[in-house]
Amino acid sequence: MARQNINIGSSANDGTGDPLRTAFDKINDNFIELYGSDGSANTLASDLDVNGHRIISSRSNENIILSPAGTGSVVAGALKFNGTTISSDDSTQITIAENIQTTGTLDVTGATALGSTLTVGTSLALATGATVTGIADEDDMTSNSATLLATQQSIKAYVDSQVTAQDLDFACDDSTSLSIDLDSESLQFSGGTGITTAGTLNTVTIAIDGTVVTLTGSQTLTNKVLTSPTINGATMTGNVTVDNITLNDNIISSSSNADLILDPAGTGDIKLNATSVDVTGNASVSGTLTTADITTTGNTTVSGNSTVAGVLTVQGSINADTIVSSSNGDITIDPAGTGAIKLTGPITATGTQTTTGQFNIDNLRLDGNTVSSTSGGITLSPLAGQNLVLGPTSGGIVTAPELQATLGEFTTLRADALQNDTSDGDLAISTQGTGAVTVASQLTLSGSFKKAIHTFTATDAITETEHAGRTLLLGEVGGNANVVLTLPDATGSGNIYHFIVSVAMGGSTTYKIQVPDANNTITGQIMYLDEDGTAVTSFPTVAASDTITLNSGTQGGLVGDTLTLIDIAADKYAVSGQMRVAAGANPATPFSEAVS
Repeated sequence: MARQNINIGSSANDGTGDPLRTAFDKINDNFIELYGSDGSANTLASDLDVNGHRIISSRSNENIILSPAGTGSVVAGALKFNGTTISSDDSTQITIAENIQTTGTLDVTGATALGSTLTVGTSLALATGATVTGIADEDDMTSNSATLLATQQSIKAYVDSQVTAQDLDFACDDSTSLSIDLDSESLQFSGGTGITTAGTLNTVTIAIDGTVVTLTGSQTLTNKVLTSPTINGATMTGNVTVDNITLNDNIISSSSNADLILDPAGTGDIKLNATSVDVTGNASVSGTLTTADITTTGNTTVSGNSTVAGVLTVQGSINADTIVSSSNGDITIDPAGTGAIKLTGPITATGTQTTTGQFNIDNLRLDGNTVSSTSGGITLSPLAGQNLVLGPTSGGIVTAPELQATLGEFTTLRADALQNDTSDGDLAISTQGTGAVTVASQLTLSGSFKKAIHTFTATDAITETEHAGRTLLLGEVGGNANVVLTLPDATGSGNIYHFIVSVAMGGSTTYKIQVPDANNTITGQIMYLDEDGTAVTSFPTVAASDTITLNSGTQGGLVGDTLTLIDIAADKYAVSGQMRVAAGANPATPFSEAVS
């Protein structure tokens, strides 16, 4: 509401002003506008006093809150306050003329321009790196601080002092130690006899001149003494005399009447690699003579050992007690053309004998991998009490159109048919110990399959080896003694145990078939025929069933009743069966939880 003015007229009591009631009504309206008559938050209540240029709160220690509605701001002059943000209402710079003291963190996101000195009370920390605690003016850097910066003058003074104080120490081949002041001196490289130096950029090159002998160059040495030299590939002209040995062209000779001795060191040999060696005088060999080929005319007698590294060709005969090859070497006797090797006396072979080609012994022929006869059959007869072993190498197979033996042992026997060779005889396949006969592929029986029968006459343990797959008769002699049969631990083997009652129990005696422990259970159902009529009842197992009881009464067990248990999983048997209950009795479940 706008302020209402009271019309006081032109002069006193001239009758032109507002009546008293109208005037005081305007006064009341103006006061209501200031203080409010209904406690509205939009009016100035008695808690605030507007006095001159000041607004004073009458409540002690309470804030004066200016709260514009919506997104409005509080504007004082050209300053705008909106929440925690202070901005310029006329888009000009905000100037704070006095000092600013911030007890919290001052976060400046834009650029900061300082017109005077920046004073930091403790330390200056940037985004990364060490925290700076001050700027030191130390020419010698003695404080060695990780948090102080250095002035430009201190850095220059320290670098100048270090460069001036350093030198380069070096030593010569004669152990003379020298040094160069890096600040005032220079290092010179000078050559000696036959040596020169040259410099380019930062590289000093040291070279030799033509007066120095090099490894690959060609030089002429005059009046030089070589002490213990090693000379490779030397070319010498004229006579070369070494002590009493003279080398001239292709002739090596000794002084008058002196022997010429070739004596290699250690285990070295003297090797003559010429196409032929002509000896015009006598040749004496005191040790072993090893040659490639020797051709002689007439007889050659060797009283000691003769070692032939190449081929020995003999036109006549060799008389020798022993012929030995070199280490790991073969001895080859190879007749030329169609000639044969004939051994007329007994042959004793020690070690391995290898024959390449066909080998005939009487009527027995060995050719490649085949042993055959040229006449009659082949009989392999080991010593009495010993075995004949046919052992192929890894992956090999022994094959034969027909193999006859009284006893044969095979790791793997592969055959299209297994037959008994005796008319009307049985074919028996058995294993050793607890071994089993395993058929890995489909088994087709063109004849009949006869199960073996086992009769339980007393308490017993059921085993896979003795009872699985057989017809198992419950036949306690006399039917007057309890029989408890314990199954093996179920493993999921698929073994089937088929029971038929052949002797009914009498009185209170029973047949009990139970699992081996509390972990094993039985699942399934058994059908019962009540002989009072035609009613058929099925009794299922429960989760913990582990025992089947047949009492020849309410629980079945008459002669001819059947029961089948199958090992279907670890600790789990499946059961099925057909039982009868005689007239006068009502069927009852055979299942119970009795194994602990």
